[in-house]
Amino acid sequence: MWYQIAAEAVMSVHLLYIVFSVFGAVLALWWRWVPWLQLPCAAWAFFVMIAGAPCPLTDIENHFRLQAGQAGMAPGGFIEHYLLAVIYPAGLTRELQYLLGALVLGFNGVIYAWVWRRWRRRPPGGAIRA
Repeated sequence: MWYQIAAEAVMSVHLLYIVFSVFGAVLALWWRWVPWLQLPCAAWAFFVMIAGAPCPLTDIENHFRLQAGQAGMAPGGFIEHYLLAVIYPAGLTRELQYLLGALVLGFNGVIYAWVWRRWRRRPPGGAIRA
């Protein structure tokens, strides 16, 4: 039972990591420390997507699932096992994966450009001018 709980916890952390990697730049609008955490997370997620590298969280979840007597994830990992049908269309090609990775980079780039602009306009007292 504890192994199953651990596997579910790792799966939840994995999903939160993916969401934070893609959309976490938005949090930088409120908290200046977010880029120090989100940018490395996004870079790792981008690397895993483009290189097809294994994510360590997949291995950890598989370990706990096997210890709990369950089947491990599919060879493609977390995204293929849980999210493929939801976020990737049928017939996904490597070129489309590159495009999706570029879209994630572009989205984060636009948000951080906006954040940087807001930070530069902020007066020394901290209030944001309209």
